[in-house]
Amino acid sequence: MNEHDRLVGQLRSALASKISDTKAYDVPALCERVGLRAGTDQEAFNSKFRYVSTRLQELRADRVVDAARLLLREADSFEIGELLAKLDEYDSTHVSELTRRRILSLFEGSPLATEVDQMEFIKRLWPVADMPSPYANAPLSREVTLEDSIYRHTVNNDDWSQQELLDHLGLLTCSQWQFFRFLEEVTDPIAQSAERQATLVEAINGHLRHDGFQLGVKRRISGSPVYAVAELKRGVPSDEAISATLRAFNPDTVHARWQQALDRRSSDPEGAITVARTLLEDVCKWIIHEAGETYAEKDDLPVLYKKLAGILNLAPDLHTETIFKQILGSCQSIVESLGALRNKISDAHSGGPLRVKPSARHAELAVNLAGTMATFLVSTWRFRQETQSVVKAS
Repeated sequence: MNEHDRLVGQLRSALASKISDTKAYDVPALCERVGLRAGTDQEAFNSKFRYVSTRLQELRADRVVDAARLLLREADSFEIGELLAKLDEYDSTHVSELTRRRILSLFEGSPLATEVDQMEFIKRLWPVADMPSPYANAPLSREVTLEDSIYRHTVNNDDWSQQELLDHLGLLTCSQWQFFRFLEEVTDPIAQSAERQATLVEAINGHLRHDGFQLGVKRRISGSPVYAVAELKRGVPSDEAISATLRAFNPDTVHARWQQALDRRSSDPEGAITVARTLLEDVCKWIIHEAGETYAEKDDLPVLYKKLAGILNLAPDLHTETIFKQILGSCQSIVESLGALRNKISDAHSGGPLRVKPSARHAELAVNLAGTMATFLVSTWRFRQETQSVVKAS
């Protein structure tokens, strides 16, 4: 039996249990409303569960799914909703268990929310008062519901770690839809302080992007960003080439900055433009430092680039060939334009009510140009280092 068939089997059982919870004289009519074969009241009175399960076994998998959707219009069921979500996601791109574990580890030793009570936060996502306790069948246990267990082990006794709590809530095995709901709620500005929200989003995206997803700004509430999980747009081949070069050069600062720019390119154009310029500033400073030269903290991008161009022999005036002068002059213009673009339409400065609001295409242009220039500068510096090493060796 494959995973899809197993899920359909679980859905049949969950449907039979849910419908059987209704009064016997209501079962036949409810079954008909969700697409099951009609029967007699006496048959339902003899065994509600058998009445329902027999009819569910007669249905193809797609009809079972249809019946579940119809039932959810009349009654709530977290279990059935989860099974439907897993079936809907069956052929979709998935976040791996490893990524889930890495994300959940971010909450170890910290509350799930800084601005609301933890139980209040949990109840937004799970009907814990209706979910069974993991100790419900244990001898002498007074814990009937998951809510009972959470109160006992996180409030009264405080003997569950956050990892244990999240495991019992099912975040390692729940549907991707539910997992994404958790990520969106846990980064909501109502749940987190601005500082905690920003830290969490950056950390979560650091893991999510490996599986092709990210938290992006969906809207704003009173100026605070509200995030939603979305599948990452496939980058162009140059994204990967730039990433490889910058990761090899400086993974912690320069490559991390490039990744921030990519993450914001579609969802946060203003932020992406700001990061694009910062990326070039980082590259200039690192190479100037590695070259044994100095710069002032107040130096802006054009000043930094001018110093670096001298170090790397990239200043147009240092070349006599017309074509090279034109190309290098264009490079200088790109750097200056990125600085001007950032000052004009990014989120680095307030431009008042008449400020032009950048779109995703503006951000894509700025980020791609910055990435290309950063790669060119790093490659040029590496080439000069290798050349100097060969000269010294000879």
